[in-house]
Amino acid sequence: MPLVAHTDLPTFRRLHEEGQEILSVERAQHQDIREMHIGLLNMMPDAALEATERQFFRLVGAANPIVQFHMHPFTIEGLPRGAEAQAHIDRYYESFDQIQRDGLDGLIISGANVSHPHLQQELFWKPLTSVFDWARESITSTLCSCLATHALIQYGYGIERTHLGFKRWGVYSHHVVEQRHPLVSTINTRFDVPHSRFNEIFREDLEAAGLKVLVESEEAGVHLAVSRDLLRVIFFQGHPEYDTISLLKEYKREVMRHYHGEREDYPPFPEHYFSLEAGGILNEYGQRLRRAKRAGLAPPEFPERAIIKYLDNTWRDTAKAVFNNWLGLIYQVTDQDRGKPFMDHVDPENPLGLAL
Repeated sequence: MPLVAHTDLPTFRRLHEEGQEILSVERAQHQDIREMHIGLLNMMPDAALEATERQFFRLVGAANPIVQFHMHPFTIEGLPRGAEAQAHIDRYYESFDQIQRDGLDGLIISGANVSHPHLQQELFWKPLTSVFDWARESITSTLCSCLATHALIQYGYGIERTHLGFKRWGVYSHHVVEQRHPLVSTINTRFDVPHSRFNEIFREDLEAAGLKVLVESEEAGVHLAVSRDLLRVIFFQGHPEYDTISLLKEYKREVMRHYHGEREDYPPFPEHYFSLEAGGILNEYGQRLRRAKRAGLAPPEFPERAIIKYLDNTWRDTAKAVFNNWLGLIYQVTDQDRGKPFMDHVDPENPLGLAL
């Protein structure tokens, strides 16, 4: 069912222009359909702030449960912001205090950029753990993306992530290892997921904490795991929410960082992402850029438009299916009143009554 544009957040307009159904508040009020309220704690840096809104809103809006989805973006202190991004947050985002007062059915927590070797050194660590504490007591299910996964596993289970010594960067094949779990029981048993990270939580660490691994990759490690109660926390290490061009834009930023002297090496391609045709265009561009850099000339225009037609999205349908399953499970176990994460007759250790 559709998203409800209950604010004038520009993301609603952008998604409508893409063809996604967006209901006005007036239209929504004329439908006798249950509402679900999903929070998005958006911790991404300024350049990705609005794109992250669109990516997660899009996945929620593509779900099938017979409900109207109200999205509630918010953020926390300790994240550096420029004037434009802060103005966007001030105008369109809710405060965490308001989120706590009104309650949510489900919560998505995005990744974030870091500047210290240990997460507990980040300025946003304490505000983030406050959200974790509240969500544990008040939210039916919390879905963590990438860094949020690493932060919650460190905070909740005392397991600190491991630096890989390189960037895990690209689109990797994954397989479902626990096909009975309802999050993945209806999806393809093999599918792709983008990754972009320097750190990892390994399977043995997750299992030592009592978490259940659902999806992993021979190359990229665990992508999807769940808490022992099977629904309370969903852990992603990959980025199923990514747009087709997300890794291209990351690659472009790294190329420009090389040109401006912010990284010494010329960035390698994200793995399993660019076709031979795209790789040829980018290799030729790299030669021109390095010549311009040596000559002190302005960088040539990055060939983004020429590359886009060679990009394939091999993860979106599966991402939609997983989000659909996640939201459907929340729908099954939540009480009609928000703020009551589990009905009285449900076992909180296994709210779905599964024999896994």
